[in-house]
Amino acid sequence: MALDFAAGCIGGAAGVLVGHPFDTVKVRLQVQNVDKPLYRGTYHCFQSIIRQESMLGLYKGIGSPMMGLTFINAIVFGVQGNAMRKLGSDTPLNQFLAGASAGTIQCVICCPMELAKTRMQMQGTGEKKSKRKLYKNSLDCLVRIYKKEGIRGINRGMVTTLMRETPGFGVYFLTYDVLTRSLGCEPEDPYMIPKLLFAGGMSGIASWLSTYPVDVIKSRLQADGVGGVHQYSGIMDCVRQSLKKEGWRVFTRGLTSTLLRAFPVNATTFATVTLFLLYMREGEECSIQDSELQSVQLQPLQPQTQPTSM
Repeated sequence: MALDFAAGCIGGAAGVLVGHPFDTVKVRLQVQNVDKPLYRGTYHCFQSIIRQESMLGLYKGIGSPMMGLTFINAIVFGVQGNAMRKLGSDTPLNQFLAGASAGTIQCVICCPMELAKTRMQMQGTGEKKSKRKLYKNSLDCLVRIYKKEGIRGINRGMVTTLMRETPGFGVYFLTYDVLTRSLGCEPEDPYMIPKLLFAGGMSGIASWLSTYPVDVIKSRLQADGVGGVHQYSGIMDCVRQSLKKEGWRVFTRGLTSTLLRAFPVNATTFATVTLFLLYMREGEECSIQDSELQSVQLQPLQPQTQPTSM
């Protein structure tokens, strides 16, 4: 299990660095005011952020996922690996159940982390240097929310996070398992790494597509209340207002940038985790074989009894 945790940490850090700019664009598109939209689409949002806020604008709020996502991935891969061992047989259903259980458990960290990330990403929209910063950093953001709203405040969006993460991670691990089996990802295969990258990337896309509408509502609820003004009273109120103003297309806001982010991030994460586990397990097997060989060599020779003639 320790190997699963370590692999998850490494994979998580790699994924954050690759995908955070796409996540910033996704959040901006999801929560922008439909009456006065700042961005016309994914490319225009990228272009506007770089022009108005510099390249650093795309990395706003990265502190929270760098602290949280690395640990979250460690929990996800650790819990999933342990759940698979408890369930016994490696079947597609068990892969889904193990992934879903991992997704549920990590929500305790994921929800506050994404709240801080969303608030930081929205801060100083359209400004290269924010004139008035509400939050200094991700930690300061959570502290201020806690002082003002308590535990309930820092867990804003927990129900929608659970609704997204539980089935999302089930689909995530199920898709990866099915694709790696279909593609034949074996250690001796010279094309193993490209196959792992493809399987990981497609798993991420499948996971996001299965729960994306819930993510739109989660982002809106977590961004709500910035500046002290609350627009939504709850999940159903957010769904009703969003549908009334924007129609069904509201549930696809930011989907392009999400899918552009999902492939490289999850390709990097899954390939890193799989290769790390293969490397470490091979090392463990070699060390066990070496220790067994040494014990055989050091074992004293037992005197053989000779048959006696009567």
